[in-house]
Amino acid sequence: MKFLKRFATILAITAFVLPVYAEQLPPAKEGTFSIAIIPDTQHYTGKGTGRKTQTQSPTANPFFESITDCIIKEKDRQRIVFVSHVGDIVDINNDEQWAVAWKCMNKLHGKVPYGISVGNHDMITKNGDSSLFQKYFPKSRFTQFDWYGGCYEPLMGETKISGNNANSFQLFSVSGMDFIIVHLECNAPDPVLAWVDQILEQNSNRRAMITTHMDLGPLNRPQNSRDYFDAPKGRMKWKKCHGAQGNTSQQMWEKCFRKHKNLFLICCGDQSRTQALHQTVKGAQDNPVHELLSDYGVHGFRLMRFIPDQNRIEVRTWNPVTQKLCEKTKIVPNRDRHQFTLEYSMTSN
Repeated sequence: MKFLKRFATILAITAFVLPVYAEQLPPAKEGTFSIAIIPDTQHYTGKGTGRKTQTQSPTANPFFESITDCIIKEKDRQRIVFVSHVGDIVDINNDEQWAVAWKCMNKLHGKVPYGISVGNHDMITKNGDSSLFQKYFPKSRFTQFDWYGGCYEPLMGETKISGNNANSFQLFSVSGMDFIIVHLECNAPDPVLAWVDQILEQNSNRRAMITTHMDLGPLNRPQNSRDYFDAPKGRMKWKKCHGAQGNTSQQMWEKCFRKHKNLFLICCGDQSRTQALHQTVKGAQDNPVHELLSDYGVHGFRLMRFIPDQNRIEVRTWNPVTQKLCEKTKIVPNRDRHQFTLEYSMTSN
């Protein structure tokens, strides 16, 4: 209840910051376009959370709703052409939270193309069973759309592990450029990575992006709580899902991602105690690949504005409740981790 009261107070304040909204988040100019990145949306309230103090309250997620409401409101103004969710859609893998997540994402359905990465909280981590995700966001939900490319289909026909849209890809074209974006479950196993290789090779003429739940964070598995904050960070060499069959972020890079010349962007979440981090590395064919972590809690979501004639991507972290740019957080006080620009060649190949 405290969260809901605080949320309502913030909503009331927003009426006084609308002029700032226009100044801080100006409309996208003709010839530019935006992709929205939704970080982990685990901030549920009510009976679906398992908290005894909330057992009588309906399950809700006000901040998740504020993000999807903002995306729809700003879709034309920001020229949003795609929305990607980095995973941990729910906090507890139960029907109460999935129903709320479905309601929030359904605001986008049929209005803007989108894809979802399955996080560790969205499955049974030991074996990678994502049955509840598949119940609410199955392949059949998306096949009506021409931007939906398809999903990984397990050879044995059992879909609960990795199947039925748990790993998917989408296609879209804008400003004379063709894109493919692949959404991968956390710690995807080898057969899934082989499928990604095939999909990216078949679409080597398209500019490729990948969203997967785990990528950047503490390099090694934290041994104590402070390690999540203080230990050396980069592409992670530890995992959470799929047991022995799962791949770490570093293994996913080495086995699959680094091989593809058309790959230029990897988005991830998962690490709330890192919150925001980015790095640029080179693939095997000398192609720059930007890796971006965002796990903001209630501090905002990402809008990436592509400016083709300047060969750059402006990354903005926007809080839809306060209607302000996220300039700093307690964990990450550096502004350039939240608001920054990436170089990306779009006017020549």
